[in-house]
Amino acid sequence: MASTERLSAGNLGWSLGMVLRAWQEEVDEALRGMPGSSRGFHVLAAVAHGEPQRQRALADRLVIDRTVLVYLLDDLAEVGLIERRPDPQDRRARLIVATEHGRQVLAEAESRVAAAEERILGGLTPDERAALREITMRAAATIHEARPRTDPCAAVESVLDVSSS
Repeated sequence: MASTERLSAGNLGWSLGMVLRAWQEEVDEALRGMPGSSRGFHVLAAVAHGEPQRQRALADRLVIDRTVLVYLLDDLAEVGLIERRPDPQDRRARLIVATEHGRQVLAEAESRVAAAEERILGGLTPDERAALREITMRAAATIHEARPRTDPCAAVESVLDVSSS
């Protein structure tokens, strides 16, 4: 057993932290220039791959503080990636919609993020990478269902802050 394996044997937190730190570093580089970096990417992906959503529903779905979301949306709108449109069912509300330019930028960003993830998980076989993605998505969905207010960005930041100490 290598020294790293002995150090981390049975320590899920250490393992997840290492993967998360590598993911954040690689993805930050892949998303250079994206307003809001990975948060902006997740917002754009949510509106491009789903139905147009009201700001409040989007904030709840992505577990992003509503005031933070307003700034992210402002930044994404400023560069033409999203639009706020009146909701035909409630003229006081706004629907968040990806623009055609936003969809193109997202497709390119998703490609760069996928390449970064392949580099991060390069020590695993394709089947192991697929299994890891499936298992972590199921675990994340279960956690989000049980604790819908858990902010994944805050969790990332806490791991990165602890890891950098």
